[in-house]
Formats: sequence, structure tokens, C-alpha cells
Amino acid sequence: MTSYANLPAPSPEQGLNRYLQEIRKFPLLEPEQEYMLAKRWVDHEDASAAHQMVTSHLRLAAKIAMGYRGYGLPQAEVISEANVGLMQAVKRFDPEKGFRLATYAMWWIRASIQEYILRSWSLVKLGTTSAQKKLFFNLRKAKSKIGALEEGDLRPENLAQIARDLNVSEKEVIDMNRRLSGGDASLNATVGSDGDSTSQWQDWLEDEDADQASAYAESEELDARRAMLMTAMDALNEREKDILIHRRLQDEPVTLEELSERYDVSRERIRQIEVRAFEKLQARMRDLAREKGMLIPV
Repeated sequence: MTSYANLPAPSPEQGLNRYLQEIRKFPLLEPEQEYMLAKRWVDHEDASAAHQMVTSHLRLAAKIAMGYRGYGLPQAEVISEANVGLMQAVKRFDPEKGFRLATYAMWWIRASIQEYILRSWSLVKLGTTSAQKKLFFNLRKAKSKIGALEEGDLRPENLAQIARDLNVSEKEVIDMNRRLSGGDASLNATVGSDGDSTSQWQDWLEDEDADQASAYAESEELDARRAMLMTAMDALNEREKDILIHRRLQDEPVTLEELSERYDVSRERIRQIEVRAFEKLQARMRDLAREKGMLIPV
């Protein structure tokens, strides 16, 4: 696989503008070119072919990364994580599936960025339910829809609408909004060190309205993962399944103490069963992915 060291990398010293200008030099691929390069990688593990596919999509990775500005994290690091996701996508891309690499890579790029943000932000540890994570990643989008992106505290009617749309309390919206606000630069600032550039930051932002192919690809990925999870659960016995569900697959996990009382064993024994069950589940999902030819991270 192409080495990350061989790619242009954004850094505070280099400057983000310079990086964005540098990656524009790599040519975009025509469908036939992309197909042939992907075949060379799949059939012969041709590293130069993989490198061409990665570099031709660095602009896509940067554009998606720009959509995650405002989390108080170094933009260079967010782009670097996007590039890691891009390389994972290229590594697993199957040209025979019928999708363009860009459509497939978007899922991997977003997943890599979101994982980085969740690792990096201590505030996420304050709320880990699915609704709170949805709020974390969708508040800016929700504010933009109602024209409240540049406001400080939200007006009562906007606050109520966002809380309703994202299925969280108004207090959670207030807290998250205050944590996320305050660090955003103007989207109308120009990109380019010469001062004459007419390109603006907003030109690099991700289009929130995904095309039908992108939406279908993401839906297909999610459905495939859900189906694999349900099938893989059959590898567990009833006790393992019950403990794993209550410990890892619920918004509010059950404590070790509660489960130890239910099964009349020690908390340490419950923890051991949970770890073993999770490892068995992961192994079974990897096996299923190989059997079905699914390109799904597990």
C-alpha cells in the first residue's frame, strides 16, 4: 500500500493554504483510468497505482475535512486523519462493485475523522448516547438549516426546534452549542497566500446534499454492517450475547455489578465474559466480511 510518508502532508509550518494549492496539482482520474489503476492494485498490489488513486482524491479528503471545522482541533490533523481514511478506502476498494472510488471513499474518510474527533474531545465523554453523538456531529448543520449558524446563544424557538429534530433536551443543545462556538473563522475568508485568490473557505466545504449514489452507498454500508452484526451474534452463547448487548450495544450500559448479581458471579467474571464475547464477535464479523466480499470496517 502507498506509504503516508510519500504524500504531501498539511502542517502548521507549511501552512494550510500551501497544502491546498499543492494537492490541486494532482490530476483527477477519468472513470476508465480509475478502473485500470484499481485493477492493478487489486490484482498485483501495484503500489504506484494505489498512490495515484490516493493523490487524485486528496482534494476530496480535504473538502470533507473542512466540513468538520469548528471542533477546536488543528485543521492539519483533521485533514491528516481524512487522508488516513482515504488510504484505507483505496486499500479496500473493489472496482467491480460499480461505484466510483470517491463515492466509496467518502464513508471511510468521514469515519476516520469522526473517530479522531471522538478520541480527542473530552466533552464527548460527558455524553455517549447515540442521541448526544448525533447532536455533537449535527449541531452546526441543524443551525445552518434555520439560519442560526452565526449566532451565539440560540433563540428559544430555534433551540426548541433543534432539540426536537435531534431528539435531545434543550439543555443539551445549549451546552453543546456553547462548547462548539467561539472558534470558527469566517467562511468567506479567501484561500491563497497571494491575497488575490477568489477561492473562499466555503468553496472547500462539504456539500450537505449528497447525491443519490453517495446516499445509496452509505445506506448499503450501514445495512450490510447491521446484517453482519446480527449474523455474527449467533457465534455467541445466550449468556455471552446477553452480557455483550447490555454492556456494549445499549445507549446506557448496565453495570458490572448489576450483571454479576443477575448471573450470581463476580464482577471480574462478567468483565472476562464481555471481553471474550466481543473478541468472538469481531472475529466472526471479519470472517463474514471475507466470505461475502464485503468491504466493511470491523
